Amino acid sequence: MWDRIRVWLTVALGLAVFVSAVSVVYVKHASRKLFVELQALERARDGLNVEWEQLHLEQSTWATHGRIESMARDRLGMQVPDAGSIVLVRP
Repeated sequence: MWDRIRVWLTVALGLAVFVSAVSVVYVKHASRKLFVELQALERARDGLNVEWEQLHLEQSTWATHGRIESMARDRLGMQVPDAGSIVLVRP
């Protein structure tokens, strides 16, 4: 009788060790897969950050005062008024 209990206990412990080993392998694989996905997302984020910086620089270049003044002169025919043509309106 003790021999049967010992055999069943050994089988149960062996099965528990096997299930535990398979679980460790599965979790390690899932962890590596998620890490690879994380790295891909970080690369995408870095690329978007670079693009955002470039767009921000381009926006600041397009919005300079000199460029706006030049566009107002060329496209709209605007000019800076001389001092004699400026009229101050007071309430």
